[in-house]
Amino acid sequence: MAQLDVVILNYNRGDLLRACLRSIFASETNHTITPWVVDNASTDDSVAVVEREFPQARLIRNERNSGFASGNNLALRQIVDAAASGGSAPAASGDAAVRRYVMLLNNDTVVDPDALHALVEYLEQHPRVGAIGPKLLLLNGSLDLACRRSFPTPAVSFYRMTGLSRLFPRSPRFGRYNLTYLDPDVKTEVDALVGAAMVVRAEVIREVGLLDEAFFMYGEDLDWCYRIKSLGWRIVYYPRAVIHHHKRAASTRRAIPSIRAFYDAMRIFHRKHYAQRTVAPVNWLIEVGITAKEWWSLVRNLLRPAAHRRVG
Repeated sequence: MAQLDVVILNYNRGDLLRACLRSIFASETNHTITPWVVDNASTDDSVAVVEREFPQARLIRNERNSGFASGNNLALRQIVDAAASGGSAPAASGDAAVRRYVMLLNNDTVVDPDALHALVEYLEQHPRVGAIGPKLLLLNGSLDLACRRSFPTPAVSFYRMTGLSRLFPRSPRFGRYNLTYLDPDVKTEVDALVGAAMVVRAEVIREVGLLDEAFFMYGEDLDWCYRIKSLGWRIVYYPRAVIHHHKRAASTRRAIPSIRAFYDAMRIFHRKHYAQRTVAPVNWLIEVGITAKEWWSLVRNLLRPAAHRRVG
């Protein structure tokens, strides 16, 4: 039996959080599952929902909305420290040999009854896989393309930002970022998963470190996966496990800050991992391209009716 700690960051979405936690507690598994809710200074009834309806969950109250990476790290730090010392959550067996896994899960998700069990079982059987992600479905039943990705190298970013990836989604060259040329029902080794739903070994987190708090929102999952793969661990997209995603439920409420954070994440990731290996003129073009896309997204978002404003 393994221990799975599920970390859910929440900000002012007690309604979605309730549905997410209910689905976790309805999971069918013989593994121990402990939800951790980090509340980023919500002003709604989120904290009351957890305290009243889910007293089994670990609740961490953050005094401010410090962002996705920083908020999740509040729980990750405690979990990894406990795992390193041989400790376990109260519901676990107390056996120091129990393997421990950590899941990042958005509050706007609902997990299928067997999804968490399937993800943990795959990691139990494949010791060189450091992280695994499920098939993430949007409310209309389509695939959330972010759940399996390639790293945004300068070439891959160019194909995406110029629209070539949309024009030729079946092309192995142009469709590389979201792997749109692959069957979504086939297990695949990938570069990166999405922070909305991914499971990582506790030992891997100890090795690569916590989420980079330079990313306020977006990009921290790509950066984490980049560091995980850099140390030789494999990352797998596993469609047998299905999770449903009410995407953009939080970001749509603060569209302009979310758009700015989205493009800031692109800059941070490129400067951290690719800029030193890229010639100066190309770096300049990438920075100009990111800024142009950011301004276009801001203008286009303002021209939309308020109910349809979103990120991306």
